[in-house]
Amino acid sequence: MFILAIILAVGILFLLYGVSTYNRLVKFKTMVQEAWSSIDVMLKKRYDLIPNLVETVKGYAIHERETFDAVTKARADAMSANSVQEKETAEKSLGQAMMRLNAVAEQYPDLKANANFMQLQGELSNVESDIEKSRRYYNGTVRENNILVDTFPSNIIANMFKFSKSAFFELENTAERAVPNMKF
Repeated sequence: MFILAIILAVGILFLLYGVSTYNRLVKFKTMVQEAWSSIDVMLKKRYDLIPNLVETVKGYAIHERETFDAVTKARADAMSANSVQEKETAEKSLGQAMMRLNAVAEQYPDLKANANFMQLQGELSNVESDIEKSRRYYNGTVRENNILVDTFPSNIIANMFKFSKSAFFELENTAERAVPNMKF
């Protein structure tokens, strides 16, 4: 009878551990999804600001058509990217196009004094900061999720219920990890 009670107690402990681990896996999976949603919201804000910025610069730099086209294409590609890897690639291209746009804007002193341009530049700078914060939060939740999915014994529960690791949102070039300098 005593041995049966011990076996039953151990079985209950294993069951409680399994339920607890399953719930933690669900929690981290949901946190990763929430964090990605936050990045998407910030990227959408940026995508909405970019056409206004391009139009403002266009008024001053009419002959820079290639730069404007590159920014517009990069923005469209970034907006249509779905996976974390696609977003990384698209964001890299958009960042490079925005740097070229900023270089064009540097050539026009009157533009740098334009109130509308300054407001757009300030808003874009704030959004870039929010994107960086969202990216850090996302990568933190991915880290916690991946640790739980990989470590023993929680990896047993993760494999049983097909929980998988999530991809980090990183840029390839370390210089691009910093918030772009948008000062004019």
